[in-house]
Amino acid sequence: MEIDKAVRECDDRRLQTKYNNATYVIQRALALYSIEEVAFSFNGGKDSTVLLHLLRAGYFLHKKGQNNANGDLKDFPIRTIYFESPCAFLEINSFTYDTAATYGLQIDTIHTDFKSGLEALLKDKPIRAIFLGVRIGDPTAVGQEQFSPSSLGWPPFMRVNPILDWSYRDVWAFLLTCKVNYCSLYDQGYTSIGSIYDTVPNSLLSISNSSNKFKPAYLLADGRLERAGRAKRPSPSTGGQLPADSNDLTSQDLHKNSMLTASIIAVGDEILFGIVEDQLGPYLCRKLHSIGWSVFQLSVVHNNIDSVAEEVERQKSKSDMVFIYGGVGPLHSDVTLAGIAKAVGVRLAPDEEFEEYLRHIIGDQCTGDRNEMAQLPEGITELWHHDKLSVPLIKCQNVVILSATNVLELEKQWDCWIELAKSGDLLALLEPYVSKHVTTNLSDVCTNFHIS
Repeated sequence: MEIDKAVRECDDRRLQTKYNNATYVIQRALALYSIEEVAFSFNGGKDSTVLLHLLRAGYFLHKKGQNNANGDLKDFPIRTIYFESPCAFLEINSFTYDTAATYGLQIDTIHTDFKSGLEALLKDKPIRAIFLGVRIGDPTAVGQEQFSPSSLGWPPFMRVNPILDWSYRDVWAFLLTCKVNYCSLYDQGYTSIGSIYDTVPNSLLSISNSSNKFKPAYLLADGRLERAGRAKRPSPSTGGQLPADSNDLTSQDLHKNSMLTASIIAVGDEILFGIVEDQLGPYLCRKLHSIGWSVFQLSVVHNNIDSVAEEVERQKSKSDMVFIYGGVGPLHSDVTLAGIAKAVGVRLAPDEEFEEYLRHIIGDQCTGDRNEMAQLPEGITELWHHDKLSVPLIKCQNVVILSATNVLELEKQWDCWIELAKSGDLLALLEPYVSKHVTTNLSDVCTNFHIS
């Protein structure tokens, strides 16, 4: 089978790992459900094109495991669902039907919306599971696993997501390695295709001195900017820009808060054992006082997930902002992010944007199925970008994660955080906090008399 052969003979270890895990998910689904009970949602985009060929390979391997496969795959018996929209690009429609003819897809074209179309289809066909080309970072990916039941209010079926943890780079590595056809729009600078009303070529691929010529999508160096031709959002390469939906305290909150409080959590057994002296906590206390914040508590916890989770849960409800450091770094044993995820009640999930940063920094070491270094608490994480930081600051609700290991690194991260907060008006900066005490030589009786 040409797809399986191309991947196994390539030199891309990461792609091979992604491929092996994706085809395992597919073979697992084909073992759980009969061919008549599964379907494949195809929309002509790059992700579903990858999934099509993974399904072809997975089906081949599934049949091979049953000792019932030859060296090639002529027929593709998995039912294919295509939701044809009047808002779709003509190139998408043409590519979809050309692909169906090339690979003998049993295609059901649906002209209604996704939910209504599925309801009608599932009433007519015995479909129990649908393969989807959903990737982490897609708006619909939050909360999904490789096998996820459909959401409440939808017709019941199992969502099967073989490429859930694939990045933009992985998608193009697969398409180019396997030398399969994809929609021609991707050669015209489109990197993420929606409707004709909300999609334009990615300006980052624009050819110099030309207003209407673009490089192909696979030349986009930074997969974090895949959707730059669709939704407008701040560029991560520019310092001083933050997510629009940040939930920090702004100057408007000053009418409600006469004093803003912060808690500081240090994670590290070496501090508790007296092996090293904590210098970052006192530094943060001084910096917070300098912007008028009161430090509610500075605590040190053991380097394990439960200890971190318990302290974060306790402090985040008592303070306006929580700063946490230690337990974050290049080791898979680090526990800070996992502890925060547990405290909030969410899972850790691969974050493509953060993985791209790590890939630029550590290169080929950023490999594996679910790279632990690039997993962040799902649905609550913001990355605060600054051009002076090689890796963005991480913020989960009102918890700020600092990766500094010494005062110099912390000073740099603090200055960037303050600059970002000021530029976005996302943090209340007050007069320096000063604690004053009054002493008197008067007796308690005299003092009470004057006060009353």
